[in-house]
Amino acid sequence: MPFEPNMDGDVPQVAPMAFVHPTATLIGHVIIEEKVFIGPHAVLRADEPGPDGAISPIVVHHHANVQDHAIVHALGGTGVTIGPRSSLAHAAIVHGPCQIGADCFIGFGSVVFSATLGDGVVVMHRALVEHATIASKLHLPSMMGVRNEEEAKQLTPATADMTTFASKVTKVNNVLAIAGLSSQVKR
Repeated sequence: MPFEPNMDGDVPQVAPMAFVHPTATLIGHVIIEEKVFIGPHAVLRADEPGPDGAISPIVVHHHANVQDHAIVHALGGTGVTIGPRSSLAHAAIVHGPCQIGADCFIGFGSVVFSATLGDGVVVMHRALVEHATIASKLHLPSMMGVRNEEEAKQLTPATADMTTFASKVTKVNNVLAIAGLSSQVKR
């Protein structure tokens, strides 16, 4: 699994009880907390300096998951935080500056750019969030775009079925993280 330094020499920091698939790429100031699952071919790059030359971190908090082919990056001088128990589904793109709250779900192929998501936000598949703040526990339907604060105010609450789905995705990926760690020990 490629762990590469950025131009400042920052190297990824991965907690001992986190699982990073061997085909994933982590570059620079990336911090992975306990019981996180990073899937095959995911890319997390904290390598772009801001105007002051500083490189902000990408932080993936405990029990979160970044699935297959997801990309996490940030504009120079900005960072990304992915909250505890949040899921970035297959091929999602999160591009900072971004703050993703706890218990969020970002669906297949969705893009979140220059945005803040409160806790429990459900962004379904192939949706777009940019330059907006989404309040906690709201739902963005598949294929929908939210490009400003006015559009964000039109969103409706996530249903119990949606939050249950998001929770199940997180739990499955936590199991995959533990299974992945177990298989590494046996090798």
